[in-house]
Amino acid sequence: MQLKQLETGILFINPKPHVKSVHAYFPSVATLPDGSLLAMYMLGEAFEAVDLKLHLSRSQDQGQTWEYQGPIDTSVTGRQTSTFGRLTVTASGELIANLVRFDRTDFPDEGLCNPLTLGMVPSELLLIRSLDLGQTWSEPELVAPPLEGPEFEMCSPITFLNDGCWIWPTSTWRDWNGFLPNGNRMLSLVSTDQGHSWNEYLDIMHSEENNLIFWESKVVEYPDGRLLAVAWCYDEATQTDLPNHYSISEDGGNTWSQPASTQIQGQTLTPCLLEDGSLLNIYRRMDQPGLWACLSRIDDEGNWTNEDQQPLWGHNLLEGLTSTGENMSENFAALKFGAPNIIRLPDGELFVTFWCYEQCVSVIRWFRFQVEQQTVEQGRKTAVNV
Repeated sequence: MQLKQLETGILFINPKPHVKSVHAYFPSVATLPDGSLLAMYMLGEAFEAVDLKLHLSRSQDQGQTWEYQGPIDTSVTGRQTSTFGRLTVTASGELIANLVRFDRTDFPDEGLCNPLTLGMVPSELLLIRSLDLGQTWSEPELVAPPLEGPEFEMCSPITFLNDGCWIWPTSTWRDWNGFLPNGNRMLSLVSTDQGHSWNEYLDIMHSEENNLIFWESKVVEYPDGRLLAVAWCYDEATQTDLPNHYSISEDGGNTWSQPASTQIQGQTLTPCLLEDGSLLNIYRRMDQPGLWACLSRIDDEGNWTNEDQQPLWGHNLLEGLTSTGENMSENFAALKFGAPNIIRLPDGELFVTFWCYEQCVSVIRWFRFQVEQQTVEQGRKTAVNV
């Protein structure tokens, strides 16, 4: 199988960059029951600006063109906050956005992370819902995690499992002063009542020496009930990025295999399960520039094999897209693209969005794909709607 890139375009760009600074980051898109698409992303003055807020755009033509819909207000009177979120849709058509709201009141001139401790500013986990295709939204519901982070990463939309559980992949994170009582853990919060309470969690990846941090985690479910977790792996002891890691659960998330390398040298990896059981992975590559796609497969013994890689964006740029210095907080601030999101369109094609800087402005860019399967017997290629 191989990817066939069809089209690319812009979902959002600051229409007047000569007038005011507006940058776009961290998109997620949902396919709605009426066939339209809704996108959520963050707009603000800079990558870790205090004024970053949620905004929406809508497409009626499967992502070809987008109409800006407006902001979602999650502000709190008397506090200075910024909000990040991820969007998804239930089988019944209810839109769900899981959010993290950062309290910047005591840190108005700081980024999100303390460069001395890699600790995060205080934050809250929230949930908002829409029953009218995103026209109106509920008031934010406060999520009480079943363990102390004390802070948590915002990296993934909620995943709806076939048994009715909702899971929220995330990772523990230090507070501003470096407090991390449960160590570096990739986990998923679990709700058995459609997001109204989150009293359980799946303990997915951690290292015995607590030196490995698992960021940007995602979880996908196979038709047979197996769960696959992937994460960007950072070795804090050696201050180096390792290849993305994965882990598999055969029992609904109760136990997980030892984290192992995917051999993909990247960050912010997002997987999409295809109909033939293979995976489309989109990620920020570290050994070469740019955003890349990789087709991978996991065999019955749980071994990960990469079949094909190809660049999508930024591969012809020699430098300036990422930083790999010793201070990870400074590396975050230097990023120039990432956070890919993948959905299936009503016509079966794949739609990928991510943020990237183009001409000094961060925009939301999209790609459309087909996955082509080589038919050896007939010597031809067939486009497969996945």
